Amino acid sequence: MDGFVGSSLYPLHRCKTLHVVRHAQGFHNLAGLTDEKALFSYEYFDASLTPLGWKQVENLRKHVTETGIFSKVELVVTSPLLRTMQTAVGVFGGGDYIDHVASPPLMVAGSGNNSHASISSSGCPPFMAVELCREHWGVLPCDKRRSISEYRPIFPAIDFSLTETDEDTSWQPDVREKEEEIAARGRAFINCFTNCELRSMVIADRSAIGTDLPTTDYPGGIPRGLDIPSDCEDLEILENEETLASL
Repeated sequence: MDGFVGSSLYPLHRCKTLHVVRHAQGFHNLAGLTDEKALFSYEYFDASLTPLGWKQVENLRKHVTETGIFSKVELVVTSPLLRTMQTAVGVFGGGDYIDHVASPPLMVAGSGNNSHASISSSGCPPFMAVELCREHWGVLPCDKRRSISEYRPIFPAIDFSLTETDEDTSWQPDVREKEEEIAARGRAFINCFTNCELRSMVIADRSAIGTDLPTTDYPGGIPRGLDIPSDCEDLEILENEETLASL
């Protein structure tokens, strides 16, 4: 599939591009490598990124900048968990924050008991926290979020307006979310943005940049395929394909 080059029934200018990014390594991931039972400990409640996690963020930021992805993103959607918001602003934020500028920082210095510098909200897309794209709800303290009132001072420039409750009312200590419930939640999340005019968005929560393993490597790259600029050209290619198929 990676080597396939062809046309689509829908021209790219009528489609939305979703870049799904998994959060970088959190302290709960690190603990779980040697003891899975550690994930049940409240020591890892709403875990923040490890030093390796921040290195992964740095590497991914370099990748999306060099490939041109960064400049095309119009909105960054992140789940309201500490590690996912740290990943999102670290990769797609505006770089180091400078005091006394007009715009608020995306993240203040030292968020989540780490020594990372403040991150600027200048020169980057807007950020929005959405509850529907969170990880598996329930049982594990690492998947329970803090209150939104606690997050706002840490991430001043993230929009939390779509998060309906201040406290985490979705997470239950003795009930783990079922697979079909996760699927329904995913469909509801996608429907939130189906009719918007944005073409390129980032969803930061769980995907695959290799963060459960002690490495800073990840599979990157730009999807191959034709960027058809018009319906006419798309139709011409389809007609040519049909002609070839009939030979």
